[in-house]
Amino acid sequence: MPKKKIHTGGCLCGAIRFEADAPAAKPHTCSCKMCQRHTGSLTASWVEFPRDAVRWIGPSGEPSTWRSSDISSRAFCSTCGSSLGAIDDHPTVALLLGSFDRTSAADLKPAYHSYKGGRPKWWCIEIPDI
Repeated sequence: MPKKKIHTGGCLCGAIRFEADAPAAKPHTCSCKMCQRHTGSLTASWVEFPRDAVRWIGPSGEPSTWRSSDISSRAFCSTCGSSLGAIDDHPTVALLLGSFDRTSAADLKPAYHSYKGGRPKWWCIEIPDI
């Protein structure tokens, strides 16, 4: 029987750690104002997992949350403040790709971009080779 692929990650200080069973769903980037303010970045990179596929394994257990909308709460570490993702009311956990230990897995590659209009006019996803 093949070994199950597991993604791992966590916050900056290590108090919050997670394991998420592959495959990941809906990997995407987003430039909406809520994502920008949640991450402090012009574009956030997300991937979704069923809630039962994510285990919080760090010494602090589950992340702290802040209710950000009628359907979701933003997840963060209360010790270091790192943004980890969003925990939706329906059984979905969306994790920020920057919180993963290894970000190069093929199933984490974003497939689309939400709210392109939220990017500043000067924002360019393509970076020329130097």
